[in-house]
Amino acid sequence: MRFAANLISVTAANLMINRLGEGWGGSGRGKDGGMFGIGGKRDRELAAAVEELARADTVAFGGVGFAGTLLPVTEAYQRVAAALAERPEEVREQVDRLLDRGTPAGRAYAATLLERVDPAAARAAWTALRDDPAEFTTFTGCVMDRATLREYAAQRLTEA
Repeated sequence: MRFAANLISVTAANLMINRLGEGWGGSGRGKDGGMFGIGGKRDRELAAAVEELARADTVAFGGVGFAGTLLPVTEAYQRVAAALAERPEEVREQVDRLLDRGTPAGRAYAATLLERVDPAAARAAWTALRDDPAEFTTFTGCVMDRATLREYAAQRLTEA
């Protein structure tokens, strides 16, 4: 049942990202930001967010604790999800690398991101992760827990 609450958090996070409208940066100036040099900054920010996910040890899609604080890894997930919505072909390569090389939590984030752009690939990712016994921490609001990638993936496949 703990995964059902986490799925609700994922759905809420995805709705919040979708409401960003223009997505990356929120400037409303178009894909390149409308200014020289913005693309380079945007790419560096995306690379930093993907790196944050690659070394993640916790999966949290919303605020945690009594104050509902967003963890840096949650903010990174939101940045990558917004970029994926805006530039799916470009960002997809980085998500695929994250799925291959990330920590267990990073791979869970990658499979979740794939759900947004390629549900068949996400299902294949969750199916492959279903055999992985590696553990990571999960947060749903104030509740911290531990899960194996095997348990988490099986739950995501059941709920899909």
